[in-house]
Amino acid sequence: MAVLRMAGLRPTRQRIALAELLFDGPHRHVSAEQLHAEAADERIGVSLATVYNTLHQFREAGLLREISVDASRSYFDTDTSDHHHFYVENEQRVIDIPTSSIRIDGLPEAPKGMAITHVDVVIRVRSDKA
Repeated sequence: MAVLRMAGLRPTRQRIALAELLFDGPHRHVSAEQLHAEAADERIGVSLATVYNTLHQFREAGLLREISVDASRSYFDTDTSDHHHFYVENEQRVIDIPTSSIRIDGLPEAPKGMAITHVDVVIRVRSDKA
């Protein structure tokens, strides 16, 4: 797969299979457990550890954004553009918020020798369908 090579990743069988699940379709948010279940449904033999490792490799290569919703749960976003998120707590679901919907004023200066790369806003909500 060309996208893997362009990102500097060797296109192994497992990376290609997981990339096809992630990127063949509209942008979305997925946890490692969700992607692992999708792989199992498609009879792709990968361990959960391999899914985690691959997601982190894709993130480091700039193919995904990681959205941390708490200390033990992250989602991976196939849309790497600058935008923010709602996290629906009782559905464990992430929804995009356009960047233009949020204005952030008064950011502190980055520590000496560092630069702010981006700001992630995650607004926690609950569905009325509880």
